[in-house]
Amino acid sequence: MIKKLLGIAPQLESDGSFRPSKLAMKLAVPKKTNYVPVEYERVSGDRTQILVVLTEQKNMTMQNSKMFSTGNHPVEVILPMLHLHSAGFEFIIATPNGKPAVFEMWAMPSEDQDVLDFYQQFKSQFDAPHNLAEMEGVLDETKYAAVFVPGGHGVMLGIPEDQNVGRVLRWAHEKSLFTITLCHGPGALLSTQVEGESFLYEGYKMTVFPDSVDKQTPMIGYLPGHMPWMLCERLIELGVTIANTKADDLTCKDRKLLTGASPLAANALGELATQTLVESLSS
Repeated sequence: MIKKLLGIAPQLESDGSFRPSKLAMKLAVPKKTNYVPVEYERVSGDRTQILVVLTEQKNMTMQNSKMFSTGNHPVEVILPMLHLHSAGFEFIIATPNGKPAVFEMWAMPSEDQDVLDFYQQFKSQFDAPHNLAEMEGVLDETKYAAVFVPGGHGVMLGIPEDQNVGRVLRWAHEKSLFTITLCHGPGALLSTQVEGESFLYEGYKMTVFPDSVDKQTPMIGYLPGHMPWMLCERLIELGVTIANTKADDLTCKDRKLLTGASPLAANALGELATQTLVESLSS
C-alpha cells in the first residue's frame, strides 16, 4: 500500500505480469526520444539488407517469481532502423520460431511521431516475421550488410541459448558482416558459445546495459524483482570488456561489432551503424 501511495509499486497487467511503476515510467520512459534525422549517402544494389532478430517472448520471471512484462524495447528497435532506412537499407525481420515480435508497448514514446509512424509502417512485418529456424541455407552474404539484435530485457529470454540465433551470428562473423546490438541485446551473443571453444567475442570491448542499474531499479519499481541472472557478469566471465559504467548514450565499435549502452544510445548507435555501413559499401 505504501509503495502504491509513493508510485513505486510495479503495475499489474492483465496476464499477471508487471510493467514499471508510475514513478519509474516518469523517470525512465520519455514521451519523446532523442532521434535526430541525418542525411546519408544512399545505398543500393548488393549487401543492402539487414537481418533484424527480435524476441518473441514477453514475460521474464524474476528471482521473487514475479513476472516482468518485457519484450523488445521499441526505441532500441526503431531509432537505429530509422537511420538505416533513411540511407536505403532494407530489413528482413525474424524471430527464433516465426512468432510475432513482442514489444514493451509501455515503453513506446507516445509523443514521438517519427517512432510511431515507423512502427506502424513495419507493424505487419513485426507481426508476421520470418522464422529464423527455417532460414538456414537461404542467407546469402552477398545480400546482407549486418545482423541487428535490439535490446529489451526480453532478449535475455531464450535467445542466449537459441542455436539458430547462434548460427546466424557465427555466419555474420565468419562472412565479415557487421553485428549491431545495444542495451540487453548483447545477451544474444551468448548464443554463439560452442562447448570446448573460446567465446567468439572473447577480448572484445562493448557497451552493455550495466548490471549495477538492473540491481537498483527494483527499488523504484521499474522491475518487479531482482534479475534472474546478470548479463554483464556473464559476458565478463567469457572475456569481454564492458566499456561503460552508466546506462547512457555511449556507443562502441570493435572490429565488426557495434554496440550501445542503453535506450539513450539508440540514436547514436543508429548514426554510427549507418555511417559505418555506408562507408563499408563505398570502400
